[in-house]
Amino acid sequence: MLLALCLDRTGSGLWTSASVLYFTFVTHLSAQQVGVLLGVAGVAGVFGSPLAGWLAGRLPVRGLLIGCHLLRLVTLGLMLLCTGFGALLPVVAATYLGDRAAKTLEMLFATRTAGERRVAYQALSRSAANAGYAFGTGIAAIGVAVGTHTAYAALILGDALSFVVAAALVWRTSEPRDRSAELARSGNGSDAAPTRPASPWRDVGYLGFVLRDIVMNIDDSVLNVGLPLWLITRTSAPHALAPAFLIVNTVLVVVLQVRVSARAEGPRRAARAVLLYGAVLAASCVVVAVSAQGGTGWATAALLTAALLVTLAELMRSVSSWELAVLLAPADARAGYLGVAGMAQSIQKSAGPPLLTGAVLAAGPAGWLALGAVTAAVSVWQSRACARRLRTLAPPAPTPSGSVEPRPAPTAPYESATQ
Repeated sequence: MLLALCLDRTGSGLWTSASVLYFTFVTHLSAQQVGVLLGVAGVAGVFGSPLAGWLAGRLPVRGLLIGCHLLRLVTLGLMLLCTGFGALLPVVAATYLGDRAAKTLEMLFATRTAGERRVAYQALSRSAANAGYAFGTGIAAIGVAVGTHTAYAALILGDALSFVVAAALVWRTSEPRDRSAELARSGNGSDAAPTRPASPWRDVGYLGFVLRDIVMNIDDSVLNVGLPLWLITRTSAPHALAPAFLIVNTVLVVVLQVRVSARAEGPRRAARAVLLYGAVLAASCVVVAVSAQGGTGWATAALLTAALLVTLAELMRSVSSWELAVLLAPADARAGYLGVAGMAQSIQKSAGPPLLTGAVLAAGPAGWLALGAVTAAVSVWQSRACARRLRTLAPPAPTPSGSVEPRPAPTAPYESATQ
């Protein structure tokens, strides 16, 4: 599964790095058409995660993941045949839908396979994914430098090939049974009638967690949009510094993700990591705000420090966000709940860049300070809300008489060990 994930992200690096240039120079779309195309595709990606979660509650995850790989294989093949805006719109939207659904299914598979070691598995998967994406981006740079129609077609075919191999690798794996859901539905082995799985769309507390998690994903837009644009428009740092932000991010994720993840394992550590995320990201916003107050050397050092802090925040968020999403979901409806939780990242990718460019950067240093303050406040809110929900989900204590009543199936593997 880790190899399949690495190959998947290698292909994504090939295509994502060259997609805008392909639409501009090969299919000859205007800048407005490219913007609409990617915007609609981003909206389609938002729906990919809950759709995958809903299907995973009814069908085997392994078959669904193979289906997502094959769906993207077909859409990429069609992309080579479609040249008009109208034809490309549904093809690109379906590609993004399958991509977001595949990411959710990969984590669902990991949740069932790794059990209580899912945090370690997620850390390994992020390291593998970042390494693959960096490798794919490096190959894409060669194709973009060549710049011919054949070179771009080769990048698309390389992405398609990665889906074929990834699907074959997933087919060779064995999907474990979701025993926690089976125990919850059967009343922990009693003769009680199975209950109907809860719906995440009616769970106000969980929806609140997902809404706050949108804000807790803002580090992605800060790194990829905020820092480069701030460097160009408000500082005297050299423009060649912009690629260094992604280099710092990729290297640190590959090297440190496993070590950081070990410190966010379990409900209490995950809730504490949320607080650390808010503090570290707020510190990075302060550093960005003061980067415009000095010369070239000061701005360069400040922005590199900010990129380092944003990456550290991402390392904590990537683990704590998913861990809490799992712990806060009922065991008998976990797939559907995690599908809804996966929407947070997709929504942030659509709403974050306009927020950074239209509000934060426009307001100057005050905008960055406000962003840091809001993020820190939401992190405190999120941590406290998660702690309250975890307490309500905890198993009941033994009765005063000394007899122990039958305990219901725990909502998450960690609860019985930590309460």
